[in-house]
Amino acid sequence: MLSQELKAQVFKLPPSDRLALISAIIESLQNTPVPQSDRSSAIRRMRGLLKTDQPAPTDEEVAAMLEERRVEKYLQ
Repeated sequence: MLSQELKAQVFKLPPSDRLALISAIIESLQNTPVPQSDRSSAIRRMRGLLKTDQPAPTDEEVAAMLEERRVEKYLQ
C-alpha cells in the first residue's frame, strides 16, 4: 500500500482507532534499537561541523553581540 493510500485510510478511522494506531507505531519504534555505530558517526560528523580555528568568544564579547542584535531587532 502506498503512503498516500495509507494516509487516506487512516483519516477514515475513528479517533480512538487512530490513537491506538499511533500507540502501536510508537511502541514498534521504541523496540527498534538504533545501531550504536550510526549514532557515533553522526556525533563525529556534527562535532566536525562545530570546529573552528578561532577561539571561543569571551563573556564580554557574547554580551556585546547580544546587545548589538537587540539594538538591530528593536530599535531599527
